[in-house]
Amino acid sequence: MPPNIVDVAAPSEENAEDVTKPSSSEPITARNEVSEEYGNVPRGVPVNDRLSENEYKLKTFMSSMNLLAHILIGAVTGISLIFAFRAGLPLGATPLHIVLCVIGYQLLMGEAILSLASPNGWSSHLRLVDKRRAHYILQILGSGLAITGSFIKILDKEQHWTTLHGQFGLVALVFTSVSLVNGLSSLWAFELRRVLPGNLSKLTHICFGTVGFSAACITLCFGFEKTLFRNWISDAIAYTAISFTATFSFIVIISPAMTFYQKSRSLVRR
Repeated sequence: MPPNIVDVAAPSEENAEDVTKPSSSEPITARNEVSEEYGNVPRGVPVNDRLSENEYKLKTFMSSMNLLAHILIGAVTGISLIFAFRAGLPLGATPLHIVLCVIGYQLLMGEAILSLASPNGWSSHLRLVDKRRAHYILQILGSGLAITGSFIKILDKEQHWTTLHGQFGLVALVFTSVSLVNGLSSLWAFELRRVLPGNLSKLTHICFGTVGFSAACITLCFGFEKTLFRNWISDAIAYTAISFTATFSFIVIISPAMTFYQKSRSLVRR
């Protein structure tokens, strides 16, 4: 036998079964992990096989709706940015207002809310602590851009909040600012539990954030109704953009609305 060659004996029939079993040091995968979400189940059972038929259909439907929301957010953001850059650079106050607010509200804040939803594609594999980190980062960036874009337009105009677009924009600005500050108390809910109940701070954060995002989407819909935008892109596409915005807004707020309901019930029962 040549040097450095080891003759490994073939396993016998009685221990052949043990050879095929994964060792205790084998990395845990999606097929053998015991998930907290679905309870204790036997090892080797795929995640989707742990669900009942109705649960599987519901999870598939929610994942599909979540994917649709991402597509519609991208479409609406793209249309808005093309409109804002139609005259080229440098951007005036109004185009800059559109760019910052649409990216801040619809793109970043929308994705921040979706990041906490269980069927969300890009964050579904993240641990809960990392989901929350992604949520806070996206919320801070989105809120900062949106608030900046709002003040740019406020400083550019002499008369304010005379239209529904401006009035809902003011509501979005106020609730977004409050949600941003309130998010800090929600982030440090455990440390502040003696002063402010954790569930209460989270409930107010969910409420303020949902109202702010919803108001921002209504503001954008009124923006799409403006004559300048409809003349540029046609009435049909303008109304299509409005329907896209309404659809993804509804999908985005479903998860926080359900969380708000569940936490409210647990708080009342206590």
